[in-house]
Amino acid sequence: MKISMAYIICEPCVGTKDTACVDVCPVDCIHPRKDEPAFAAAEMLYIHPDECIDCGACVPACPVEAIFALDETPRPWASFIRKNAEYYYERSTA
Repeated sequence: MKISMAYIICEPCVGTKDTACVDVCPVDCIHPRKDEPAFAAAEMLYIHPDECIDCGACVPACPVEAIFALDETPRPWASFIRKNAEYYYERSTA
């Protein structure tokens, strides 16, 4: 699987799912939203790698500082790069 994404959401979002980032995203690429059926079951939010326009609006909006540019992802949370990519990959092949 090719991993190409501008921003990823990391561990601080797990269990928090604050949607401030969703509210500021100009292209609606952060899911699941509160109005989507998957929201209740999801442990965190994810940024769609193909829909994100790399604007960075979500970064300062996140109250738990969980969003990072791909190349600035803290080493302890590097596994979230694959976790974000797999969230959308699994849905596109289902």
